[in-house]
Amino acid sequence: MSEQATLERGLPADEDSAKRRQIVEGARAVFLAQGFDAASMNDIARAAGVSKGTLYVYFKHKEQLFEAIIEQECEAQAEGIFDLDPDDHDVAAVLTRLGNTYARFLCRPEKASAIRTVIAIADRMPDLGRKFYERGPARGIVRLADYIAAQVRAGLLVVEDFEIAAAQFMEACQATLYKSMIFNFAGVPRPEQIERVVRIAVATFLAAYRAPAQS
Repeated sequence: MSEQATLERGLPADEDSAKRRQIVEGARAVFLAQGFDAASMNDIARAAGVSKGTLYVYFKHKEQLFEAIIEQECEAQAEGIFDLDPDDHDVAAVLTRLGNTYARFLCRPEKASAIRTVIAIADRMPDLGRKFYERGPARGIVRLADYIAAQVRAGLLVVEDFEIAAAQFMEACQATLYKSMIFNFAGVPRPEQIERVVRIAVATFLAAYRAPAQS
């Protein structure tokens, strides 16, 4: 948000930022409880504890609010989970940490509700769906692909397509966990379930891509 926009509201920058966060958190609660279509700006203002006039100062419509929530979620995923050090050559340990953190993040109940909401509106609002994928899953794939490329240069891995290898690993870490939860086939996986799936995903990745031992 620009400094000029902040000044126009007549609020100090920190207060302006706090008010925006308050509105976004209120909107998140409403969207998760009601879905995108049923949510109204009145509901969001009430949940956020602000007047409707104040709400419209920050966000002109609920599509803009939903986009802000998507951006916040995706930033949390990209920065908190895929912060990989290319100079850390313990590939098994790096992938194990990444896999467990990623699967736990993905399998939170509120995350499942959010993805259902995105999927429900992606057909008629393709820009939102595209932004969600670009800022979340696609960014994670790129960061993991960069790490894999660094390990190939170090002679530890042999990989033909870094992006496909990264995407394969990310899918393997959520196998039997995420989709079953999204479709309400199963509940939130237990930590030991996640650890088992990730352990298999790491072993499979290394079996496919580990460089042959030098004699």
